[in-house]
Amino acid sequence: MSKKILTTPIQNKDLEDIRIGDIIYLSGFLCTARDCAHTRLIKQGRRLPVDLAGRAIFHAGPIMVPCGNASGSGYKVVSIGPTTSMRMEKFEKQFIEQTGVKLIIGKGGMGPNTVAGCVACKAIHCVFPGGCAVLAAHCVEEVEDVQWPDLGMPESLWVMRVKEFGPLIVSIDTHGGNLFEQNKK
Repeated sequence: MSKKILTTPIQNKDLEDIRIGDIIYLSGFLCTARDCAHTRLIKQGRRLPVDLAGRAIFHAGPIMVPCGNASGSGYKVVSIGPTTSMRMEKFEKQFIEQTGVKLIIGKGGMGPNTVAGCVACKAIHCVFPGGCAVLAAHCVEEVEDVQWPDLGMPESLWVMRVKEFGPLIVSIDTHGGNLFEQNKK
């Protein structure tokens, strides 16, 4: 089996053959987006300061340290582990619709709201293995930007460029498959 790598910007056709249980990797753009980003966009109606169309988000609160890189944000990632995706379930369908995001990464499963958003807008949800936060940090080539720093380090939008970020286990596909619900049965 060949290694499946999605590269941003992700197109609908890139996701057609991907099914729940597949293992993929991401190269290109990745932005953290947790509870506060979802709340600001959906409940407060604030536009995100980052274009997510065709791109990927990570439900994660990274640990960052200042560094002297002149071209990027001035930060580097020490550790970036997933946070529980289900916390964003009530907002995820609208988040997908409003942003055009194609890949959502987090910990654990998500529910019917996210499945509906993934089917309607051709997006997928993937799980990054817990306990591998340092491995994830090694896949980050550069922290390009930070937005909404007023939210604090874990809730800020950290814009990164990654290479073969993963492994990512597909838990929701564009066809309505939900790995966690399937496994419950």
